[in-house]
Parts: sequence; structure tokens; C-alpha cells
Amino acid sequence: MTDTTAPVTITAIPEVTPAHADAWRQVVTASLAEDLPGVPPPTPSQAYARLSRPGLGSRLLTWLAYATDGDGRTRPVGAATLRLFDRQGQEHLAETDLHVHPDARRRGIGTALLSAVVAEVRSEGRRSLIAETPASGTADLFCVRHGFRRALTLHHLLLSLTEAHHDRLVELTGTDRPGYRTVAWHGTVPDALADTFAAAKNAMNDMPTGDLDYGTLSWDAERVRAMAAVVAGRGDTLLTVAAVHGAESDDGTAEIAGFTEIVIPDGTATRARQYDTAVVPAHRGHGLGVWLKAHMLRQLHAKYPQVTEVETDNAADNAHMLAVNEQLGFRHQRTTHEYRLALAEGEGSA
Repeated sequence: MTDTTAPVTITAIPEVTPAHADAWRQVVTASLAEDLPGVPPPTPSQAYARLSRPGLGSRLLTWLAYATDGDGRTRPVGAATLRLFDRQGQEHLAETDLHVHPDARRRGIGTALLSAVVAEVRSEGRRSLIAETPASGTADLFCVRHGFRRALTLHHLLLSLTEAHHDRLVELTGTDRPGYRTVAWHGTVPDALADTFAAAKNAMNDMPTGDLDYGTLSWDAERVRAMAAVVAGRGDTLLTVAAVHGAESDDGTAEIAGFTEIVIPDGTATRARQYDTAVVPAHRGHGLGVWLKAHMLRQLHAKYPQVTEVETDNAADNAHMLAVNEQLGFRHQRTTHEYRLALAEGEGSA
């Protein structure tokens, strides 16, 4: 049995080591099994990569909670990360991911971890802290009790890549889109398409974000290359399929009208993750979204046969993309809520 009286220490981790990552993974794995059964836990390499290589335009801070048993041994019982966004348009924003081992809950560990996170958010002068929770359970109540407000509901979808599904994809990709052709690449965007791809990335700024105060991003060629480098640095595989409108030339007349991205964790995982999908406003209404995603899924069938599932999520009020994914065969798996803690403008800044 777990000793519920064992003292607990909250430790800020200035530089994450593989041992720290393993402690974080132990807590997260147990937490997911309790709260989100069916969600694959991170592998050791994924855990270390996540904690030691933050996403583009951000810094990641980590805290671990350790309990000391009567025999003097310590074990991880809680973990929290704080992502501080530094990119232009999101300097006000932070995001936390907090887990407590099921055997150590209701001891104030989550509150202590959150206090450390919020103190750092205040010291950085951020005005919004975001957290995601399962749609039911104690995490919802925890957020409300600590002053968070629900800002967005997400539906998480899963697609099983079967042979029968492949036949449906052949049908969807067999329909021509006059004036458009597909281009696919692995990793970094080709130089000739970098500027127009960056412009297409900016179409993501009108996706539904509820009341998250998520800010806006401005993409350029340098940023899209940097994003691909971050994914590669984690050991993941980034795949992109784009719809190009205009003549096939190098004189700048060709324009990316839409795109979709898939990431395969470690390059070998059986479950791939949908990243961005967007169609430039001027090119909407031509069915490019489902066409592009069907082309991407055919590529997974042909070149990455170990991938048997693809997961994605959509805002509950993003009816168009939910319909696109349903047409492709995605099915609802679970629902989560994004919560936002609003802090005073500039609070805690120097």
C-alpha cells in the first residue's frame, strides 16, 4: 500500500536528464491509465525529447514531486511542465501540463505543483495560462477550484487504417480538382515553395480557439524551416501534402492553396498524429481539405505500413473540419476541455 503520510518535496528541474524524464514518464503513464485509458503513454525517448527539446518559439520548465517513504527511498508522485511562448503574437501566453500519480492524489500535491507553476507565470508577466483536462473527472473540478474558466471543448478522433479504408481513399483522391495538383515532401519544405507555404500557414489564424486568448502567429520561410527542424530534432517524422494552384514553375507564380501535415513519433510509431491542416481562404469551397487528407492517408498506407492509426482533435464548434474527418472515417474517442486562467495584464513583470 502507498504511504499517504510520506513527506512530499516539489523540485524545480533546471536541466532535464534522462533520469528526470523517466520520473516524469512514470507519473504521466499512471495518470493517463487512470484518466485517459487507451491513450498511448510516451516512450522513454519521447519523454526525454519532449522535456529537453521544447516546441518552436517557446521555453519549457519542469517540476517533479517526490515522496520519501519510511525507508528513505524517494519515488515520483507528481509532475508539471510550463511552456512559455516567446514568439511574436503569443508573448502573453503560457501552457501547463500537470499530473499526479493516482495513488498520491488528494494530498495537495497538484495544488502545490500548480502554485509553483502560477508563481513562474506571474514572474514572467504572462496574462493567460492554459490547461487541458478530460471532459469528466476530478481535473475539471480542480481547474474550477483554482480559478480557471472553461474556454474551449475539443473532440479527439481516431482513424483506423484498414484495407477497406484504403479503397475509400482511392475513391476520394480519384476526383480531380481542376487547377490544383498535389505536392508532397518529407521534413523541410522545398526552397521553391517555402514562401508560399509560410503564407498558407497563416490561414491557421482563423481556426476556432474559443476564449483561449491564443494570439496570432506570423509565419515566414525561416519559421517553417525552424518548425521542421524541431520535429526532426525530437526524432519524429514530418510529412506534408500540399495543393498547388498555378503553373509548375520556379518563377513564383505557383501558390500553395492548402496543406495537411502528419507527424510519426520516433518515425516508427504505429499511431501517427495529425498536425496542421488549412486551406487558404481564397481557395475554400473546392473540397481541398478532404482531398489533401485523403492523399496523405494514401501515402501512409503506401510508405509507412507500420502506421495503423491516426489521431487528431478538432474544436467542438469547428463543424467543417469535424465533417471532413468523419467523411475520411475518423471516429470520436474522447472529449477534453481547455481551461484558461486569466492573470492581470503585465502582472509580475519587471
